Amino acid sequence: MRDHDSSVPERRARGKRRFDDDEPHFLKRGRPSGPAPTDPDDEPDPETGEVWSSWDDAVHGPQPHPAWLVTELAAKDTELGVLKTGKEADVHLVRRAVPETDRACLLAAKRYRDPRHRLFHRDAGYLEGRRVRRSREMRAMTGRTAFGRQMVAGQWAAAEFAALARLWEIGERFGTVAVPYPVQLRGTELMLEFLGDPDQGRAAPRLAELRPEAGELRRLWEQLVDALVVLARAGYAHGDLSPYNLLVHQGRLVLIDLPQVVDVVANPQGREFLARDVRVVATWFTARGLPQEPDALTDLLAREAGLR
Repeated sequence: MRDHDSSVPERRARGKRRFDDDEPHFLKRGRPSGPAPTDPDDEPDPETGEVWSSWDDAVHGPQPHPAWLVTELAAKDTELGVLKTGKEADVHLVRRAVPETDRACLLAAKRYRDPRHRLFHRDAGYLEGRRVRRSREMRAMTGRTAFGRQMVAGQWAAAEFAALARLWEIGERFGTVAVPYPVQLRGTELMLEFLGDPDQGRAAPRLAELRPEAGELRRLWEQLVDALVVLARAGYAHGDLSPYNLLVHQGRLVLIDLPQVVDVVANPQGREFLARDVRVVATWFTARGLPQEPDALTDLLAREAGLR
């Protein structure tokens, strides 16, 4: 069940609290800012901006694939703009469609930054539990060479993809946790199910953006507790849980941004990660009129994860 390790939490500077990918830029249209294409098939059509679907040479999400997902090799991808920008990755809106048919879907393409950018402001703390077999590669990652930084980006993308796949399967079976369907993984690009208004191309709101009424607030808290229990039973802590990486889509709370997922059993700081996740979200709910006791929930999650 446990696919990933992590390590110690980062130390936060004084001042405004920041989270992964939490910069509130939701643009309807924008210019793609991902890595420059290196394959001729990745070159966009100069007239339409389309490229051939990358489905064929990517790692695919869990089967059976959802009926809405376009998997035909004749499909083409069109960039529609930027949904969200962040420190480690940007999320782009992509339309995948089969020309001259009604087969189409919207995807969220999360692209981790390449080695030329300042990459992963707290990756050192999480690398300890993500060892690689070759000492040369581990030295490159630790020394932050260009090659090492690219490996770090790949590890974060792969960790998020694997965690989403596992949680999607659990959610499909038990219905107690919701995550976007992980469509595919290709290098440092992770394509996910788009959650939001397909007509407007607007992503579902994050919990931090909402001011729910008392009844809805309680329902969202109950959904969150159920989801955290599922994560703990699977041996996970989110690792950076906050109102900024929880979406509310059609009344359902959805976990996002999971590259820093923690194996709470293998990691010596596992309980601390659980406690931090709980403390952040409990503080948000308490501030909005639904008092919570973080220690009690942390103890419950630790028991569910098999921690002493």
